[in-house]
Amino acid sequence: MSAYTVSKPELMPGQNDIEFRAFIQNFLAFSARVAQCRAGFGSQIGLSGIAYTTLISIAHLEGDEGVGVSQLAEHLHLSGAFVTIEVNKLVTEGLVAKRRHERDRRRVLLSVADEGRRRLAGLRPVLAPVNDALFGCLSAEEFRILAGLMGRLVSCGDNATALLEALADQGMTAGPTTE
Repeated sequence: MSAYTVSKPELMPGQNDIEFRAFIQNFLAFSARVAQCRAGFGSQIGLSGIAYTTLISIAHLEGDEGVGVSQLAEHLHLSGAFVTIEVNKLVTEGLVAKRRHERDRRRVLLSVADEGRRRLAGLRPVLAPVNDALFGCLSAEEFRILAGLMGRLVSCGDNATALLEALADQGMTAGPTTE
């Protein structure tokens, strides 16, 4: 393949895309490991990876009042409809409690139920060692930099997926290749 996969000079040290392509492969490999850890955490408490992420996010965000679905969806970078489906599964399993907001009866507040807390507590011996190993190669400064970059990359990812959809809607799709 002779065409470059990027055109921004900032992404082309050496005036080629070799480092960019290596970065993407490493990023995908690391993302797969993060997903594998998330799935493993979920499996240990009888949940899928996304259900685990939803449950622990509710635990971190609920405070004294509970957390709304839209705030949870924003935190997870997922659609409200998808989060509602996942939350309803957790409610059915007795892991999450739902209640109406006292002042705005249209809103629903979520909190972790006792069984959800019990299951999350069972993960305590596993979470810190696995997360420490997952990011063990980073210094404190590198972690702060990476954490800041990730937030920015999520926004870039949103822009890229919207662009990809728009280009597909315009008929700018790749046809079958002969390679």
